[in-house]
Amino acid sequence: ISAVIFDLDGTLVDNMDLHAAAFSEFTRRHGLPDLTEAMRHRIDGKRNRDIFPVLFDDPLDAATIRSHTIEKESLYRELSSGKLQAIAGLFEFLTFLSERKIPFAVATSAPQENVTHSLSEIGLGQAFDIIVRGDQVPKGKPHPDVFLETAAQLGVHAQDCLVFEDAPAGVEAALAAGMRCAALTTSFSADIFERSARPHYFLKDYTAVLNAPGSFGLT
Repeated sequence: ISAVIFDLDGTLVDNMDLHAAAFSEFTRRHGLPDLTEAMRHRIDGKRNRDIFPVLFDDPLDAATIRSHTIEKESLYRELSSGKLQAIAGLFEFLTFLSERKIPFAVATSAPQENVTHSLSEIGLGQAFDIIVRGDQVPKGKPHPDVFLETAAQLGVHAQDCLVFEDAPAGVEAALAAGMRCAALTTSFSADIFERSARPHYFLKDYTAVLNAPGSFGLT
């Protein structure tokens, strides 16, 4: 492994419950049913432009999607302010990578405002030189575009990257890019991943990597 790529929500930041709360309020306002696990499986990890047409079961025009995005993500930032924490072991793992000069980056479906907010809330606002968002590439997760673009910006081959993800769509995207992938079970159980694209590794948090880095191809 010559580079590590992280998803953001549920992977760097322990925040999926807060996203769920924001979605719950959003669906209440719009008279939509509460999100089921099956619906979460369909939308988690994807871009808002791909989520809202599924949520409303309607293609929706760009202006409507933009309005829904602003509403829902504003709710998330309001609800999460002062409450966000990093996934256990993250800071130590970033130190591990830095000491070994292994570059790392973020590849996320989150909009820019959320990226800035979430990373700043956990004290990592300046930690990542490379951050690639789903709205900067042609196709979002589960397509591989965001991971391939991140590898290109890192200057490494896709097959030499290790991706950390928390959603089936993200795992599918990483595998489609030809990368090794570790799934954090912060948002979905291992059983859920088994029904879609299966990652190379499962872990609860980053202490598992620190305890046995060689098992993840890191030395």
